[in-house]
Amino acid sequence: MKAGRNDPCPCGSGRKYKHCHGALQAAALATEAAPAQAPDAARADEPGTLVALLAQGRLAEVERQAGALLQSEPDSGILWKILGVALGRQGRDALPALRRAVQLLPDDAEAHRNLGAALRDRGELQEALASLRRSLELQPRDLPVLIAAANALCSLGRARESVPLYEEALRIEPRSLEALNNLGNALQELGDSAGAVDCYRLALAVAPADAEIHGNLGNALRQLRRLEEAVAASQRAIALAPGLSTAHNNLGLALAALGRPEQALASFRQAAALNPRFIEALNNLANVLRELGRYRDALASYRQALELDPRRADSHCDLGSTLYELGEVEEAAASYQRALQLQPEHRGAHLGLAAVQRLQGRAADAEASCRAALAIDPQSAAALALLGDLHADRGQFGEAHELFKRALALDPDDPAVFCSIAAHRRMTSADGAWLEGAKALLARRLSVSHEIALRFAIGKYHDDLRQYDDAFSQYRQANELGRRCVADFDRRQLTARVDGIIGRCDAAALAASRPGACLSELPVFIIGMPRSGTSLAEQILASHPQAFGAGEVRFWDDAAETLSGLEGEAAARACERVARDYLQRVSAAAGAALRVVDKLPANFLHAGLIHSVFPRAKIIHMQRHPIDTCLSMYFQNFVAMRAYASDLDDLACYYREYLRLSAHWRSVLPPPTLLEVPYEALIAEQEYWTRRMLDFVGLGWDARCLNFHETERVVITASRWQVRQKINSGSAGRWRNYEKYVEPLRPLVSLVGSGAD
Repeated sequence: MKAGRNDPCPCGSGRKYKHCHGALQAAALATEAAPAQAPDAARADEPGTLVALLAQGRLAEVERQAGALLQSEPDSGILWKILGVALGRQGRDALPALRRAVQLLPDDAEAHRNLGAALRDRGELQEALASLRRSLELQPRDLPVLIAAANALCSLGRARESVPLYEEALRIEPRSLEALNNLGNALQELGDSAGAVDCYRLALAVAPADAEIHGNLGNALRQLRRLEEAVAASQRAIALAPGLSTAHNNLGLALAALGRPEQALASFRQAAALNPRFIEALNNLANVLRELGRYRDALASYRQALELDPRRADSHCDLGSTLYELGEVEEAAASYQRALQLQPEHRGAHLGLAAVQRLQGRAADAEASCRAALAIDPQSAAALALLGDLHADRGQFGEAHELFKRALALDPDDPAVFCSIAAHRRMTSADGAWLEGAKALLARRLSVSHEIALRFAIGKYHDDLRQYDDAFSQYRQANELGRRCVADFDRRQLTARVDGIIGRCDAAALAASRPGACLSELPVFIIGMPRSGTSLAEQILASHPQAFGAGEVRFWDDAAETLSGLEGEAAARACERVARDYLQRVSAAAGAALRVVDKLPANFLHAGLIHSVFPRAKIIHMQRHPIDTCLSMYFQNFVAMRAYASDLDDLACYYREYLRLSAHWRSVLPPPTLLEVPYEALIAEQEYWTRRMLDFVGLGWDARCLNFHETERVVITASRWQVRQKINSGSAGRWRNYEKYVEPLRPLVSLVGSGAD
């Protein structure tokens, strides 16, 4: 009986990886039909003759003779039993014959076990189990049937019920290899890894060269955290059977647990190469690639696994998490939603979807998804931490920190909680315990993404305490790790892109009236470099009762693709559609607001296109000292979203192209379209520049804009804590604290002009 020898079975093995154990092949159930008493003496030898022919393998002859005899003896149970065995051995449908045998021989244990075996081979496990149990009622000490029934129970997910049957089989035959191994598998499923180790060792005493049992022993040892022994057992399995893909997979699991991801990667690759349909190996390969920060490679492996089995909720969830880490938010949402369609109680998918919804500005949906995860697991530290982030987005920092404290109490080793604590307040010397905890985590083996985030958080701690050398060291290490996770920044490609934008959007093109353009004055755009004060400007304007802050609306990259290369009527229709889609998107939550503020900094790339589609829209360009701007970006975890932000030379290149394009917009956009606001001037002369911005966008004065830090709204950018504080000059000239590290950025000052100092 096959018992899943080559079929990977998912068994819990930690948070990310899955192992497989081998179930040894069961001894064949009855393949001979023992002679029964014939209905009359004249035919008494016929069943014995047919059994002899069965033993000789003359199956077609048995089938023909048994069929002929049944024409005259249709109620002969022994003939139906023999016919069933002959058909089964030929790979033919034996079930009707075996069912008829059981009807005619209800007290024949062998007839029931033959039917059970055939049903099991058809995958009809429940009915097979019933037949095998009936056989045991009639013949309780039938070793193969005891094992077959136990195997069926395991296949049905009823491992606990299988244990007494395996134990009974071992009382009959203590050296039964299959019973020992498969009892070990059942105990492993039940979480009794120590008991499983004992079973596997007894099995190896019987068959010391059995590779699968060595592999199973390795799994159980790994569960007991006896990792070096687990590696040795898996390596022994591979030495005995180099082509055994499960052994390579299991070796990878032990190596990953030991903190040897590169070696684990090689093992998972070998497992997948040996068996390209080995879904667990593909998932484990993807997991370790993701842990190493090789997100694009991880995507390919997850997708390959999903092609083989598109109904695996875990794989969809892991794919979503990888897409999220790459900043591909819409695709990530689709993966999480697919996981939840397949498994509505999947906590990780609810949490992943909550994180995506948060980035999409859907705060209420994000909280609902987060609470759905908590309903599944009320002790989920990750869900509590994310709920804390959602409170912080609304400026409810007290509530957020209470949630962070609860999360940390539940899981003191969660790097994300440490990062959230640091992000939402100024750290002080009283936070020494936080620093020690964060450093203790760094001393362990963390995934690349967790190490990056934690180093940024520790860097902020040191910056807050004015320990600038220590801060820069952490920031530099975080960014160096980050550069391993993303493709290299292509400076030539950026220059070519800016050249193309300048060529397409010259003064003549922008002066012409674009067919299909929308005359709405609803949208207001705040552009500039990231970390240049765009969140502050949005918060000030959104504090006006007739304005709504829409956050960072990711729209214009796709719009540029839509409108590219179109002319005439097609261009006019596309322009109308783009304008309509944008207004629908930004006005959905804006109510009766007269202005909706879109503060995506990178829209500086699309200022000309925006003006062509919305010629009456206002654009506010935030400007900040170039070194302060670039350093502030270098100090943020922008690894997945902005490849250029992890290297000071790349940052300088990007900033130069930004300056070149900004100068172009300054020369070609109509003067009423663009207002340039110096960040340093805004914090020095808050009321003056607040009045100028309000007047520029066509809104009357409202003193609430001066108390912008009291405005209750959701802010999800990296500045969400800063915009809830009163304006202060502490961030101006911050770069001087790091003067000895900023040499690649110094030439930018002269490009901006003397006012930058």
